[in-house]
Amino acid sequence: MKRFWSALLLVLLAGLLWVIPGNLALAQSTDSSRAEFSEQDIQSITELKQKAFAASQAGFFAQAEDYWTQLIEYLPDEAALWSNRGNVRVSQNKLTAALADYDEAIRLAPDQPDPYLNRGAALEGMGRWEDAIADYTRVLTIDPDDAPAYNNRGNARAGLGQWEPALEDYQKATALDPKFAFARVNAALVEFQLGNAQEAIRQFRSLTRRYPNFADARAALTAALWSEGQAGAAESNWVAVVGLDGRYKDLDWVKAVRRWPPAMVDALDSFLNL
Repeated sequence: MKRFWSALLLVLLAGLLWVIPGNLALAQSTDSSRAEFSEQDIQSITELKQKAFAASQAGFFAQAEDYWTQLIEYLPDEAALWSNRGNVRVSQNKLTAALADYDEAIRLAPDQPDPYLNRGAALEGMGRWEDAIADYTRVLTIDPDDAPAYNNRGNARAGLGQWEPALEDYQKATALDPKFAFARVNAALVEFQLGNAQEAIRQFRSLTRRYPNFADARAALTAALWSEGQAGAAESNWVAVVGLDGRYKDLDWVKAVRRWPPAMVDALDSFLNL
């Protein structure tokens, strides 16, 4: 299964692209009125599948949506197709339409975790935190070792201001996958929110050493260092941040899209308004 982990809803694909079995093109509809696919149909389905994945991964979301729609017309009972179309709709901020796709995917495959994970991300985008938490919890019922589900549930709990439960989820995600950088930075952000500035700085430093181009960790380190009176070190890190991702100069983006905790946003605000 191919996952695209992201903490930035509507910036990257919300959850994952559900890899479709290689024999998908040979699948037959349960609709008895449909004849067995012709060789031309099989060729068309194979080509559409390739185009849909390529367009989705390249960020051509409107085009990808069209390809997934054509595939659904051939194979309306394939849950993966509905879930994948939901993903590219989320990436175009078509959240209501995406929810309808995820609902259909879940109806077709209620025991698969991926549509719940994706629907949870869409619900987060709508500020429906409790509903998102329910979907992520459902994922964890199906697969208790799903690190993205823990990370995303932490995001939804943070949306409710439930900082300690959010931290527990982030820590569980990092325990399951130590290379899950976004879960690690999320845990450090919450540590800062809870008043553990030195622990947060330690974690931000560790992340920037391991991932020098990780703009989120560098921006957070800048703000945390500034709040602790380390102006020179903060300014040095900020030079790298601006070169990597200029969006961190926009506090509205940091607060509403990236969704840093309030204490972290305040620290960055203080730095930006010297």
